[in-house]
Amino acid sequence: MSDPVPPAVRALLDKQEITELLARYLRAADRGDADGLAACYLPGATEDHGGVYTGDAAGYVEQIRPVLTHPKGRTMHCMSNVLIDLDGDSAFSESYVVTFSAVRTSDGHGHSFVGARLLDRLERRDGRWGIAHRQLVWEFSHDAPATETWLFGMLIDDPEKLARGVKFPADPVYKGAAR
Repeated sequence: MSDPVPPAVRALLDKQEITELLARYLRAADRGDADGLAACYLPGATEDHGGVYTGDAAGYVEQIRPVLTHPKGRTMHCMSNVLIDLDGDSAFSESYVVTFSAVRTSDGHGHSFVGARLLDRLERRDGRWGIAHRQLVWEFSHDAPATETWLFGMLIDDPEKLARGVKFPADPVYKGAAR
């Protein structure tokens, strides 16, 4: 049966679905939703995490699960420059990601800012897009001592009053906030 949607519209819909898949992956990483992260990969997918890990994606998710789900873990991944090349039920995407991480080092708390690119081979299987292979390419890293003064103290005088993001499933995004 032929697709009733015009090809140009189908391409836009596919690109939007892929962009949302990439965003869901990053949200799952930040919120500590390891199962949500795993769901972005297709069965049998592979991960090449830029020299840190190379192998099956399921093994990668299990390796990072303790870090993702740690209640004090704080990361924020910001995605930009998403380019997607479609070829039927296959696609290739390149996206830029800048990540902030709050880390504990032997010297105390620190902040790390990392830039990378995600090179994804995606496939549509059973009507849904998923990651078949991901290659991460590192671009830059900047580490600094931790300081949380919230805009040099100009934003708020008592940071304990701020509504902060929390891990899955307690974060407001999973409770339908503002829906």
